Amino acid sequence: MNKKSNNSIQENPTFGEGRDAAVFSLSEHTDITIFYGVNNSNILLLKNLHPNIRIVARGHLIKIYGTDAEVNAFKKILGRIELFALNNNTLSHENIIEIVKGNQPTEITHDDLILHGVNGKSIIARTKNQQKLVKEFETNDLLFAIGPAGSGKTYTAIALAVRALKNREKRKIILSRPAVEAGEKLGFLPGDMKEKIDPYLQPLYDALQDMLPNAKLRDYMENGTIQIAPLAFMRGRTLSDAVVILDEAQNSTPAQIKMFLTRMGLNTKMIITGDITQIDLPIRQKSGLIDALEVLKNVKGISKIEFNKGDIVRHRLVKRIVEAYERK
Repeated sequence: MNKKSNNSIQENPTFGEGRDAAVFSLSEHTDITIFYGVNNSNILLLKNLHPNIRIVARGHLIKIYGTDAEVNAFKKILGRIELFALNNNTLSHENIIEIVKGNQPTEITHDDLILHGVNGKSIIARTKNQQKLVKEFETNDLLFAIGPAGSGKTYTAIALAVRALKNREKRKIILSRPAVEAGEKLGFLPGDMKEKIDPYLQPLYDALQDMLPNAKLRDYMENGTIQIAPLAFMRGRTLSDAVVILDEAQNSTPAQIKMFLTRMGLNTKMIITGDITQIDLPIRQKSGLIDALEVLKNVKGISKIEFNKGDIVRHRLVKRIVEAYERK
């Protein structure tokens, strides 16, 4: 956040004229970058949630204009928000909304923190199954993370890979997805091969951009420390000293996923993620993910974590959408 926006946040300058301002003082220990949010987004969210209140924030002081009842209630909310930010070193829009609604956001413990991402953002294992994936990663070299869209399985897996890279436990991160819609259509798309396949891999780039500064990520991509490629590009390789993630594995064939699994080299961990309710393969084609789960169910050293709709951490409507399709 730039200094100017941090030190002066004013909205509706004529609103509340003639009324004395109540002042809320943030603790000297409060990180105002976290409290205000990037580009003051947290303060703007609070303003949108409380349209009858005028807010003027400058440094560690927040002036509040409104009726006595409105101001007192708002100050209590600010106090709870500040306490959460102090205790957890992070503050998201979801946290703020939960506090405004009168709920208690999930407290973040040190054990749940995977790493600090861009701008100090805390990358957290927020649900029991995300936490289970983190724990199982420590003791298993091959993990299957299965569950619905939005449950955080891929995001958590990539966070574990970035942490292993930062801690110098692994030398590379290799991320892959099957480009199921490509096939013969790929040749008709404009651009070179990278431009053709990048749309299929964009969700992986999005996660990495949360966890690594752009310049660092670009360096890693250029020197091969981080590699993102379609599943077909894995053939013939031995993947050593790396965290290797296959995302959307439900759209691989049995032959493809067998090929991928047998690429595992020394000091490598693999995480296979997928959602068996969203298979885009031809009707008569068996999913490689389902096949692998059947074939490997009794093999030691492999962990399977089953995510569910309770793990969904995207917009609240995603959970409702998943439930609606389950009732269909």
